[in-house]
Formats: sequence, C-alpha cells, structure tokens
Amino acid sequence: QVQLVESGGASVQAGGSLRLSCAASGYTYSSYCMGWFRQAPGKEREGVATLYTGGGTTYYADSVKGRFTISHDNAKNTLYLQMYSLKPEDTAMYYCAAQDYESGCPALEDPYKYNYWGQGTRVTVSS
Repeated sequence: QVQLVESGGASVQAGGSLRLSCAASGYTYSSYCMGWFRQAPGKEREGVATLYTGGGTTYYADSVKGRFTISHDNAKNTLYLQMYSLKPEDTAMYYCAAQDYESGCPALEDPYKYNYWGQGTRVTVSS
C-alpha cells in the first residue's frame, strides 16, 4: 500500500518562502511518477509540478515557473517543493501524488490520472 504524507505547509507573507515535503512509502517499484498539485477553495485541482523519480525532465505550471522547484531524494523517498516569492494566489491545499510509470507519466494537466494521493498540506499566503 502506497502512502504519501505531506508536511511543510504554513501561513506566510507574500514574498516569503516555504518548502513542502512528501514522504513516500510502500512503493514496490524503484522509480515512479510524482507530482505536486493544489486546490484553492471553489477551484479545480491543478498541477503545480511533476517529475519522474528515475530522472529526466521536470514540468511546471506557467504560474509557478521560476519561483518553485520540484525535487526528489531517492535515498529518503521524499518529494520536495521549494517555493519562493510566494503570492496570495498560491494559497491552496497542496497535495502530493504518485503514479506508476507505464509508458510515461501523466501530464501536469491530468491530476486524476495519479492513483496515489496524500492528505494535503495547507499553504496560506497573505498580502
């Protein structure tokens, strides 16, 4: 059973920084697809950043390019999202997700193709 546990959410002022973590356990494969997604109140869940833990290209939503960095520590089985220059519009519940790598990883725009989800961690950015 795959389990994903996020941490690191907090309330910060605009312009601040946060680092989210997602500890993964129970995965039977050595490499898989992982990503960060977010959902603001009254809005659809949207992709923030994704990667393949076996290496390769990372993908970012246009709204976070240049401000957020996704990374994965294979030794710790932990996914990170480093967030800089936070804006009020970044306020949301942030979710970590994982999916088996089949012929590729689901696109950033297809969050519901990820089968495994964490419980979320809340980020609030005030102006």
